[in-house]
Amino acid sequence: MLTGRVKTQNLIVTVPLVVGIDAGATSTRVSVHTLDGSRAGYARAGAGNPTAHGLDKAVAAITGALREALSGLDASRVIASLAGVAGHVEQMAPGLAAAWAGLGVPSAPRLTGDVQIAFSAGSHSPDGSLLLSGTGAVAAAIRSHRLHRIADGLGWLLGDRGSGFWIGRAAARHTAAALDGADEPGALAELVLTHFLGDWRGATPRETDDRFVRLVQGSHMRLAELAPLVSRAAADGDPAAVAITRQAAEHLVSTVRRVHDSGPVVLAGSVLTNDGPVRANVLELLSGVEVRTAGDAAGAAAWLAAREHLTEEEARRAHAAFTSAG
Repeated sequence: MLTGRVKTQNLIVTVPLVVGIDAGATSTRVSVHTLDGSRAGYARAGAGNPTAHGLDKAVAAITGALREALSGLDASRVIASLAGVAGHVEQMAPGLAAAWAGLGVPSAPRLTGDVQIAFSAGSHSPDGSLLLSGTGAVAAAIRSHRLHRIADGLGWLLGDRGSGFWIGRAAARHTAAALDGADEPGALAELVLTHFLGDWRGATPRETDDRFVRLVQGSHMRLAELAPLVSRAAADGDPAAVAITRQAAEHLVSTVRRVHDSGPVVLAGSVLTNDGPVRANVLELLSGVEVRTAGDAAGAAAWLAAREHLTEEEARRAHAAFTSAG
């Protein structure tokens, strides 16, 4: 039976709907699709990770994004939904169930971790591995679309080697050491200093270094913002930046090799999905391995929700539409 109202190229048709949610520490994305992968609604909101921002704020962000994504659609026609949440926080289940009911969606979403979602954003294969480097870094083996084994993802203080934070911290260390040695800052150090200090420079290298260190210590999470600057400097041939990006890639590949047995390796996270020296080095180091790049994670969550209503062949054919919908 045809259900749900969807606008496709100005033609209103009725079809079943599925919902996918990618709830991260920075933002939340909700994507509504038909079973063939066509996107019917999409919305973004604030962070949906309860570990980082609290349960109530996370549920509110997801609920707001779902409300917007379902605008103009019949929520009662949603036949399945899946929420990928960093940390897979089961405490969200009651709040999300209430939110779904309040919006007229017949059944609560299934909860899963964000790692499985990220892998499926790059491959329809049931088995393979994920290598993610954004602010943090993690590798995971996936079996039958479920998390099988994980490596790193230990956080900025004790792990996340090769992540955006790790890259930024390496650049900050290089900059602090150069000033401490009274050396003339190179291209990378100048980019880092400008990011934190603007045009201000002290009367001596030590005065500049002291202020730089205080700012870094007071807002250490800003270090991840330096990763694109390191990539830019490496592309321009700065020796320190080249060494940092190469070492980051080596760390990431070493991590994924700890869990990878077979199938594709899906690259995810801003450090690895954007063209740059870290991605290029990772691809070189993984030569001979099937490597794919993650697409839309919210669409991948919707695809995983839709799989229980599709044959394996139908799911395989629809995967690209779900994960690359614009």
